[in-house]
Amino acid sequence: MVHDPSRRAVLGGAVALAALSVTAAPATASAAARPTRFPLPNGWLPEGIAIGAEPYAYLGSRANGALYRADLRSGEGTVLYAGAAGQIAVGLKIDRDGLLYVAGNTGVARVHDSRTGEVVRTFQLSEATGHFINDVTLLGDRAWFTDSRAAALYGVPRGRAGEVRTLPLTGDWVQLPDVNNANGVVPTPDGRGLIVVKSTPGELYRVDPRTGHATRITLVGQDSVVNGDGLWRIGRRLYVVQNRLNLVSVWDLDATATTATLRTTITDPRFDVPTTAARFGDRLYLVNARFTTTPTPETTYDAVAVPLRSRV
Repeated sequence: MVHDPSRRAVLGGAVALAALSVTAAPATASAAARPTRFPLPNGWLPEGIAIGAEPYAYLGSRANGALYRADLRSGEGTVLYAGAAGQIAVGLKIDRDGLLYVAGNTGVARVHDSRTGEVVRTFQLSEATGHFINDVTLLGDRAWFTDSRAAALYGVPRGRAGEVRTLPLTGDWVQLPDVNNANGVVPTPDGRGLIVVKSTPGELYRVDPRTGHATRITLVGQDSVVNGDGLWRIGRRLYVVQNRLNLVSVWDLDATATTATLRTTITDPRFDVPTTAARFGDRLYLVNARFTTTPTPETTYDAVAVPLRSRV
């Protein structure tokens, strides 16, 4: 099932941009002046973060699927999309056209206009219950979504009409019952495959998006990436956010992305169960999901930044 409002209406909504804009620091502000920590609304229940070419971070809410946009120059932000009862927003990615792809957890994926927050399309990835659509990445003409409770990926057409493609995982992939399996996902360095982290027991796989064949990536220097959540890749360097361990493990991939060698780990006293990461400039921004804290409407949440150059 696909809901596709008029694109003209979406573009027309740009007139509302002024009302949704965050207060921005001057464009000439140095990188050192940018905040390395910024708050989210109380009770937000964040998990995903996306950053595009512009200095704005987009963060989703597990409470109601709302979206928040923060200006990385000032740390100030605003609610871009108010969400709705029954909606969830976990993994997010933004493309060059300004479309924001959102994993909706319960079998749904949404596409938003990142300027207005308006829903452009809604995709029903699975009609069955018990699915957990967890994260998303962009590769070629599709956005690929993971399902933590099913051995499949879902390919959604980008910027055009088309149907959802369900890609069953085969090869080395063995689905485990009653735990989170597939979680974070990024393209391989050669752009021909996908790297998927399996949170339990903590494994990395290279997946062929044509066939679904999954090859387990050999880890060197550390036995597992247990609690692996969001992934980020820069060239052949892979960052794995290991949420409840409060660290990011940094790996060097070989030319075929079938071996990963541990380079270093990033820890920070500000980490409070970070889940996903996105890069802007020389910083990696992570959202603190605070899974070990009982959530209330007054619970505080934030995102933090760590430097890339001095850590690796």
